[in-house]
Amino acid sequence: MSASEDIQIASPSHDELQALALAELEACSTDESLEQWRIGYLGRSGKLTQVLRSVGSLPVEERKAAGAAANQIKTLLERSFEDRQEELLAQRRTGLAETERIDVTLPGRPVSVGRFHPSTQIVREICDAFASMGFQILEGPEVEWDRYNFELLNIPQDHPARDMWDTLWIDHVDDEGRRPMLLRTHTSPMQARVMESQEPPVRVIVPGKCYRYEATDATHESQFYQIEGLAVDEGITFAHLKGTLYEFARRIFGQERRIRFRCDYFPFVEPGVDMSIDCFNCQGDGHLKDGSGCRICKETGWIEIMGAGMVHPKVLAGVGYDPEKYTGFAFGMGPERIAMLKYGIDDIRLFYGNDIRFLRQF
Repeated sequence: MSASEDIQIASPSHDELQALALAELEACSTDESLEQWRIGYLGRSGKLTQVLRSVGSLPVEERKAAGAAANQIKTLLERSFEDRQEELLAQRRTGLAETERIDVTLPGRPVSVGRFHPSTQIVREICDAFASMGFQILEGPEVEWDRYNFELLNIPQDHPARDMWDTLWIDHVDDEGRRPMLLRTHTSPMQARVMESQEPPVRVIVPGKCYRYEATDATHESQFYQIEGLAVDEGITFAHLKGTLYEFARRIFGQERRIRFRCDYFPFVEPGVDMSIDCFNCQGDGHLKDGSGCRICKETGWIEIMGAGMVHPKVLAGVGYDPEKYTGFAFGMGPERIAMLKYGIDDIRLFYGNDIRFLRQF
């Protein structure tokens, strides 16, 4: 048989090839069988591909007609293949809707996204309040040297004031020998670090996590956030301290909340005060409506939210500032306690319990 007799696209044998291909395509019921059909007819070694390759061996006067006919069959099979793919996909969707009772035309279910922890939210809110008053936001190390955590804050070795902080110490040895290191008990060490690194004026807010070795209860945790504030410049007075903290309280709690300042002791300030807000649980009465004592404020009607005061002259001198020229104020607060006041949360341990029912409320 000659090449001309072997490749006759319009001959019945090739019509049969086309009919056979379409019949086999109709019989394909899975993606796997459909792919096998494609390879068998349209692949590199497929039956139709071989026909197309053989066109070049035909006499010149027959090539044009044979090539056009072969391409016509190829176009038909490719289109039929795509149509069969769509049919199988539609069948699967219909079957899924019937067996699984799923309407694929409905919009997808919403994907749960993360959100900020309530502690993070209140930290950011507090920082925003002070940032709007001109304070810069900085962060410091959670593992701190004794020098910054205590000594430069007017708390030398063996000073009784160290008993105020239940410290978690770290056994640290380096090239300089054994040096006292600890998990910081407050964010106040950044007072010394900031003043060592720059000249006045200084206005900074330092948020961060602190650690203390103490028992937990409704208002105390062994790990907690604290926000330290520091302002140093010429001519700063206690009036600036009160004005700044009053403005902060108004922005966070609103005008209706009562505020109280009382004298208190902190080694790194003189004079020192504590600032309290009236208790949300008993409305400042100290007792609940049933006559029982309020465990949140310990029957005092007030909850302390921060300590503050004028920066001690020894602290200023310790970092190289002239206490005769510069004055300043500092304050430190617990954001979780502020969140408790603002949102009516009665137990600080809820912040670290990871109860999703509690966290979803924020």
